Amino acid sequence: MSDLSAESLGLKSVGSVYHNLSYDELFEHELNNKEGRVASSGTMMIDTGKFTGRSPKDKYFVQQDPSQEYIAWGEVNKPVSVEIFDELYDEVIDYLSGKDLYVTDGYAGASGDTRISARFITEFAWQSHFVKNMFLRPELQELANFAPDFRVYNASNLTNTKWQGHGLNSEVFVIFNIEKNIAIIGGTWYGGEMKKGIFTMMNYWLPLKGILSMHCSANVCADDEVTIFFGLSGTGKTTLSTDANRQLIGDDEHGWDESGIFNFEGGCYAKTIGLSEESEPEIHGAIKRHALLENVVADDDGVVDYFDNSKTENTRGSYPIEHIDNHRPGLKGGMPKSIIFLTCDAFGVLPP
Repeated sequence: MSDLSAESLGLKSVGSVYHNLSYDELFEHELNNKEGRVASSGTMMIDTGKFTGRSPKDKYFVQQDPSQEYIAWGEVNKPVSVEIFDELYDEVIDYLSGKDLYVTDGYAGASGDTRISARFITEFAWQSHFVKNMFLRPELQELANFAPDFRVYNASNLTNTKWQGHGLNSEVFVIFNIEKNIAIIGGTWYGGEMKKGIFTMMNYWLPLKGILSMHCSANVCADDEVTIFFGLSGTGKTTLSTDANRQLIGDDEHGWDESGIFNFEGGCYAKTIGLSEESEPEIHGAIKRHALLENVVADDDGVVDYFDNSKTENTRGSYPIEHIDNHRPGLKGGMPKSIIFLTCDAFGVLPP
C-alpha cells in the first residue's frame, strides 16, 4: 500500500494505491487478480486483447505553443486541440478516480545529465510489471525523493465514444500534452504504448539539447568498441545485439551525446515468435521469473509454443536487462566504431 494521495496523483479520489511493488508482490497481484497464468519457466503470461501491437494512427500531440514549433506535423505526428485533450483528460481522471491503482516510478536515460523521471498510473498489476521491466529502476534512496518529470495515465478500458465528433481515427487514443508533461492512454491494453510513449518524449526532449535519439540496439566488445544496429521492428536488433561474446548496452532505444552511447531503458522487449534455446540462447534464458510474456500460446502445463502465431506474429517477452548475464554495467558506451543498418528486404529493393 502507499501513502500517495489522490491530489498527488492528480485524481479526485483513490481506492488502494499499490506504489512501486516488488516483482514478487506484482506476481501475487497478477495471480490474485487472475490477470494471467504462469508458464513452466515461472514467467507470467498475459494477453493484451484485440490490440497485439501499437496503434500509431491513434497517437496525437496537443497543438500549442511553444512545443508546436518543434514538432514535424504530418501523418506520424498528428495534432489534436487543447479542448479535445482537456475533455479526454477529464474523462480519464474521472475513470481512474476511486479505483485501485498501480503506480510505478522509473527513469528513462542512463546518462544522469539528461535522465527523465516518469510515473505510470495503471489499472492492472501486469502493466506495472511491464514498466518495471522496461524502465530504469530507481534505487530505494532515489524513490524516497522521487519527483516525476512526466506522468502517464493508462485508462486502458476507457474508450472515446465521441471520436468521430472529435475528428479522430478511432475510439482508441494516445495523446501527449508536452506543456503539461502528461500522456493519456485509452482503449488499448498493449503495454508497448507506454514504452514507446516515453521514447516519443525522449525524441522530443533530447534533440533540443543537441543529443541524437535513436531507435537502435547497441553492444560493445572486449576492446570497448561499440556497435549500433539500426532497423525497424522485426529486423533483428534485439537478436543481433544480444551476443554471448559482447556486452549488451541495450536492445532498442539509445541516445548519442558528446560522451558516446547510452541506453534509455532498463529492460528488453524481445519478439518471441520462433524463439528457441538453440537459436537465441541468451534471450531464451532471459524468459524466466520476473519476465513477462505477451500473447503467447501455452499448453495446460504452461509449456509455451513459441512457434504458434494463432494470436499474433508479434508475441513478446519483456525482461529486466539484468536477465542478460553479459549486459554492460551502467548501460553506456563510447563513440560507435561500427554502425549497421538492418533491413528485411523481401522484395530485393536493396542492391546485393
